[in-house]
Amino acid sequence: MIDEISLKILKILQDKARVANVEVARQVGMAPSAVLERIRKLEKRGYIDGYEVRLNPSRFRRSLVGFIKLAVDGQGSERRIEKALAALDEIQELHYITGEDGYLLKVRVSDTEELNELVRDTIGAMEGVHAIHTAIVLSTVKETARIPIGDKDLKNS
Repeated sequence: MIDEISLKILKILQDKARVANVEVARQVGMAPSAVLERIRKLEKRGYIDGYEVRLNPSRFRRSLVGFIKLAVDGQGSERRIEKALAALDEIQELHYITGEDGYLLKVRVSDTEELNELVRDTIGAMEGVHAIHTAIVLSTVKETARIPIGDKDLKNS
């Protein structure tokens, strides 16, 4: 667990990762050097996995989002399939899930033709895949990578 100041720092960075260290220090009432040290410790302890830029998908012809439920044969091919799926750039998320289907994939492609090729020619051609169910996203109401953090995440004093 972490203290209140570190939690505030994480909230600030999660809202805008490119915020200047001096601004973070001002918001939490600490010296910039002390804030920088805390951030380095948070990174080292694994509270911060990294920093990334969110690109506008439509600028790169990647506006179509699809979710694919994938059932595999369960004959020991899961790890091989996971590795092959994880290597595909079109797949943004790959989750092993409960139920009949083994995996849930979030994919981002340019259009239905590209989605069809991905599903039929790439994923469907993988040995051990025996059922594919695809849903196309018509509109996105909310999409975020933010983790909800609050007072319950503070260390017990």
